[in-house]
Amino acid sequence: MRILVTGGAGFIGSNFVYYELKNHPDDKIVCLDALTYAGNLHTLESAMQNDNFKFVKGDIADREAVYNLFEQEKIDIVVNFAAESHVDRSVENPEIFLKTNIIGTSVLLDACRKYGIRRYHQVSTDEVYGDLPLDRTDLFFTETTPIHTSSPYSSSKAAADLLVQAYHRTYGLPITISRCSNNYGPYHFPEKLIPLMISRALADESLPVYGKGENVRDWLYVEDHCSAIDLIIRKGKDGEVYNIGGHNERTNLEVVKTILKVLQKPESLITYVTDRPGHDLRYAIDPTKIHNELGWLPTTKFDDGIKKTIKWYLDNKPWWEEILKGDYQNYYEKMYGNR
Repeated sequence: MRILVTGGAGFIGSNFVYYELKNHPDDKIVCLDALTYAGNLHTLESAMQNDNFKFVKGDIADREAVYNLFEQEKIDIVVNFAAESHVDRSVENPEIFLKTNIIGTSVLLDACRKYGIRRYHQVSTDEVYGDLPLDRTDLFFTETTPIHTSSPYSSSKAAADLLVQAYHRTYGLPITISRCSNNYGPYHFPEKLIPLMISRALADESLPVYGKGENVRDWLYVEDHCSAIDLIIRKGKDGEVYNIGGHNERTNLEVVKTILKVLQKPESLITYVTDRPGHDLRYAIDPTKIHNELGWLPTTKFDDGIKKTIKWYLDNKPWWEEILKGDYQNYYEKMYGNR
């Protein structure tokens, strides 16, 4: 098959590219990425050596570029990871989230209609459900939980989900949607909680924690997420939504303390800062549906996954140090600008 992976130079997208190349070596993977601040072509260096991988720089909101790509590559399956995804940035500048997450999704859907595909898969987030109370640990998000967004980011992702479902109902487009909990693992952009805390702890810098650090997230190791998406695009039922969760709930403070413990750094590095507006209290996913229908379960416990993640960051310091310096943004032009 020929699989288009949008946003494949980002965190989850790049991990999915490597998962597919490893587990389905006969498939052709085409990666489309605009290489915005969170896209790093250096991440895909190993993939570039594979004859079944092709990188194309482009914006999913650029209709002409997307249509040309579909026409040239004869795409069978689209997996849309491309998104603006940082909540804090969405609070500061909502408009870019609307362009990429909504308009970009609509362009991809139109291309799928025009050129025909076997499956369009939308990678969404559990944040479209809003949040759960901290004192009701018996409550979980299911696929029937009403959408109740809290930020411009989650609102833009919810709008995209609704658009994808509308294209299925109106035009009969074969689609699936997955809504995942917080991911962690290799190639995670350093502005996010876990890699931010790792890099700052290694530098003996203060670790900023929102509020009292009581907000709870269900942490999902990125390779487990990739395995779930791979199952959905190959065996999932058209028109369905699948929740992907790790059953690894931790407060933000617990996560930070775990990182400090593994790195043997003092908890005195923790600094509590003013909470962000509309900060969701708790996310927790019930993945029963994907388990019952497709046989998927997460295999990585948080205590194991965080150790693997920290080891990766220790072993790959040049990757994230380059990002912190901003040099990675020149990588594409340096490597490919004259080609």
